[in-house]
Amino acid sequence: YGGGPTGSPYLYDLDDADKLLIGVNDQGELADVPRNRQGRALLGDARNDVHLFISQLHLAFLKFHNAIVDYLRAERVPGAQVFAEAQRLVRWHYQWIVVNEFLPLSVGDDLVSDLLANGLKFYTFVEQPYIPVEFADAAYRFGHSQVRSIYTLNNGGAKGQVFPDFAGTCPVPHDRVIDWAYFFSVDQGRPPQASKLIDTILAHSLSDLPTSVVGETKTAQEHSLAYRDLVRGEALDLPSGEAIAREMGVEPLSTSEVGLYDLGWKSETPLWFYILKEAEVRNRGEWLGEVGGRIVAEVLLGLIDGDPSSYRNAETEWQPVLPGAQPGHFTMTDLFRFAGAV
Repeated sequence: YGGGPTGSPYLYDLDDADKLLIGVNDQGELADVPRNRQGRALLGDARNDVHLFISQLHLAFLKFHNAIVDYLRAERVPGAQVFAEAQRLVRWHYQWIVVNEFLPLSVGDDLVSDLLANGLKFYTFVEQPYIPVEFADAAYRFGHSQVRSIYTLNNGGAKGQVFPDFAGTCPVPHDRVIDWAYFFSVDQGRPPQASKLIDTILAHSLSDLPTSVVGETKTAQEHSLAYRDLVRGEALDLPSGEAIAREMGVEPLSTSEVGLYDLGWKSETPLWFYILKEAEVRNRGEWLGEVGGRIVAEVLLGLIDGDPSSYRNAETEWQPVLPGAQPGHFTMTDLFRFAGAV
């Protein structure tokens, strides 16, 4: 949303300021984020154009907002209230998806149920919620290990690696428009491409990131995402995975489970690597382990709870109001359908 229609007018439709601007592709379809004449995306956060998948997901949310504007107008919401109400509904439904779909898939149903019933144990803040470095620079980077080697985009058969094939910061042509049925359970008769399991093996495309992503570097290894994640953790002096496990009262992984000792690593385990290995060893890579899962879940829930305008701080208990496959529930598939993105 940037600064809203007044603060960031370039993000909004000149003919309908309640709606976000949507770009057109090489065939005149409303199937790209808005861009300037040099192909640079006009977004509230430029990082959402780093690769095709995130820019197309951003597009889906633009369409989601605009569809809600139409929905509210059909419900005869007063014109002066439409934008703010649409913004609230977008955020609340997205937060609902994070809590009720994304987190159970990422950290497991049991941990989410425990946190919702009994509250957080470790994440606290005094005045403003914040993002801990253990989350931003280790735990939440677990998704790097879930990237597949090859993706199919749509029925046209476009295939490739995230990098360099689907690098962003450029217009999205018709043949690269993503069909989300290839990534989410949209069509029960055609299962989507599964993410790779969480483990310590990264797709080859992430070992040679393009200069457009990492900038000019002094050494070739700086193009490796694993190298960058590990160096980042060292630079920030992050605690080891074992240290956090002990602080949480969790049995740490053994040296044989970590698997680095015989390779010459005699110290405790870098947090990012530990979290990936913990998921692999303790949960077969299907979801995060106790250390990684608790960091991710507590921070995301803590951020939502720390927002006085979030759905979890509504005066009365709230459930999704937009139509979904199940009344009172809402998923990413429901979002795509409501937005007209599938």
